[in-house]
Amino acid sequence: MKIVGSVVNTVFRNAENGYSVINLSYNNKRLTAVGSLPEVYEGQTLELDGEFVVNKRFGEQFKVDEARVIEPTTLPAIERYLSSGLIYGIGPATAKKIVNEFGLDTLSVLEFAPLKLSKIRGISRQKAMEISNAYNDMKGMQSAIMFLQSHNISTNLAIKIYNIYKDKTIEVVKNNPYQLVEDIDGVGFLTADKIALKLGIDVYGENRIKAGLVYCLKLFSEREGHTYLPKEDLVNSCMEILSFGEQERHLVEQSVDFLSVEGQIKTFNYRGKDICVLTKFYFHEKYVAQKLFKLTFNRFNDDFNFLENVNFYQRLHNIQLNGEQTDAVLTALTKGVSIITGGPGTGKTTIVRCILEMFKTQHKKVLLCAPTGRASKRLTETSGMEAKTIHRALEMTGEDTAYFHRNEENPLDADVIIVDEMSMVDISLFYHLLKAVRSTTRLILVGDKDQLPSVGAGNVLRDLIESGRLPTTQLKNIYRQEENSLIVTNAHLINCGKMPILDNKSKDFFYIAGNDLTANSETIIDLVTNRLPKYFGYKPEDIQVLAPMKAGPCGIDNLNKRLQMTINPHFSGIELENEFTKYHVGDKVMQIVNNYQMNYVKYEENGATNNGDGVFNGDIGYITKIEPDTHEVTILFDDGKMCKYAASDLYQITLAYAITIHKSQGSEFDCVVIPLVPGAPIIITRNLLYTAITRAKKAVVLVGSKQMLARMIHNNYTAQRYTLLKNFLIDEYAKSD
Repeated sequence: MKIVGSVVNTVFRNAENGYSVINLSYNNKRLTAVGSLPEVYEGQTLELDGEFVVNKRFGEQFKVDEARVIEPTTLPAIERYLSSGLIYGIGPATAKKIVNEFGLDTLSVLEFAPLKLSKIRGISRQKAMEISNAYNDMKGMQSAIMFLQSHNISTNLAIKIYNIYKDKTIEVVKNNPYQLVEDIDGVGFLTADKIALKLGIDVYGENRIKAGLVYCLKLFSEREGHTYLPKEDLVNSCMEILSFGEQERHLVEQSVDFLSVEGQIKTFNYRGKDICVLTKFYFHEKYVAQKLFKLTFNRFNDDFNFLENVNFYQRLHNIQLNGEQTDAVLTALTKGVSIITGGPGTGKTTIVRCILEMFKTQHKKVLLCAPTGRASKRLTETSGMEAKTIHRALEMTGEDTAYFHRNEENPLDADVIIVDEMSMVDISLFYHLLKAVRSTTRLILVGDKDQLPSVGAGNVLRDLIESGRLPTTQLKNIYRQEENSLIVTNAHLINCGKMPILDNKSKDFFYIAGNDLTANSETIIDLVTNRLPKYFGYKPEDIQVLAPMKAGPCGIDNLNKRLQMTINPHFSGIELENEFTKYHVGDKVMQIVNNYQMNYVKYEENGATNNGDGVFNGDIGYITKIEPDTHEVTILFDDGKMCKYAASDLYQITLAYAITIHKSQGSEFDCVVIPLVPGAPIIITRNLLYTAITRAKKAVVLVGSKQMLARMIHNNYTAQRYTLLKNFLIDEYAKSD
């Protein structure tokens, strides 16, 4: 059925999926409408298709299937509409003047006779045209967004699409919906395909098949970290998502050739197999190999006795570097590119400090960087020198995608660049970093090759090491280990496939047995909120639960709800709620998507403020304020960035009392609690457990069965990533042999 009502207010809007709760004035009564609704303002009129339902908690509601915004037709409604902030240049006072002057013809004047507005005191002819343009732009945007929402595209994504295509939005989508997959981050093939089929596009059409192929390449890069796929795998995957049978295989193979000719992908026989790679990744890996080759053979005319100065450094600081550590230092000081890899306690920090001192003595400009805010903060603390995120060092800006101001034309002003936590760096980020590295700069890469690989595409650190072409020092001896400490010892035992030492006299490595997952979840809640604070003095904010998975009694979804109820049940008079989560002041939260345009203010210790853009996937912080009227949320992140979120942007964050182990990469926490849970062998692996344990600075607590612990340790499965970098490096160096 259809109803028409006037908007009273918006109770809740989730921009990610378009789900909204609004109050309408309908038949002189207040009615709550729920469903996929556009962003609306008080006074606007909506025509809604749907049905009346009774919600057990909220009573009668109107469940919306489709919505249309209708321009207001009464003078009070028009005035409220113009006063809403929807149209740039019109505030409440100006709106009243315009309506008083033109009455029911107001909207017609705005659209067709804008110069009449200049009759009103305070509105020049120029401002009149600006108001008219803003009004027409708004109408065009609203029409486009309503069109997209009619195809089940969320409000947030619809706005994103409109910002790319503007007034061409409806035309582009109708002509080739699959163009969205190419141009818009966040639009997958399945979304575009539903639109296309609804519009009657040919199921076997070339555009549909090509879009399916590109989608598969993107999907496997994002989900599995591949930079290419064997052609047969790509064709099979594409046929599956298109619901094609063998009789259509030739159409898919033909479209592979079309994409190759058009330059969207590259197809070739490489080391005996036909492969397909997105052109972007091909050039990224190719460029990285070529640039590293050039940097490796840099020759430095330093009039400096490195060995003598390293020996003096050891005497001055009363330390003794062993042979492999000395080799790592000397290699870093004398080679254009060097890699230092090793597990916890093997001396990576000691080596970096020594290298920094040597370059300081030479008056070299050194840039320290890491892939995440938490990792760069930790690098600053351990090195005694300011470290930046790679994004910040490259002076990244951008809206829907990143743009780096530092590049080949504007390189980084550094004689030496040291990158920590290299295992987290994906191929695209490394490509952009190398583009900004001068040909005379030394590059030192530090990381643990046995950590989980990057979330993004590529397997950079492991490929660099396994190529055998770059100077690499593998640190094996353990040095950082206090008396009765078992964290480092057990991390290395686990990495070697051996059971850890479970000594109940240990002061930093604890095991609590339990076979029942529900009971184990209760144990974890008690550990975080009671036992660890009471007996060891850890505050709940010092403790991080690291879980292998999201679902289940010991998954992060359940643990976050339980921990929030226990740690932060009270709030300052207001809470925000979407269909997934309630948020309170004081909640620990994590950013779960990259937001390149999010503004932040960072307050430095000296009282200065630093403004910038960019909050990234994995950043952790606390909600410090929720505005009662606007529901704007202020979050202070661990690296000092303070950001303000509109209520509609809360899809970008999640509770972080418990996080997945994958999200913990590059971070360190005083104490970590790790549930041991059953799961698929490709997930519950040795290096997952190793990564979790090495996130702890002071204490580790394992909760679960010894059988599950043994299964993880003996499961050395490592998902193969299809990448070209290793072989590109080998080929590049072969040219010089």
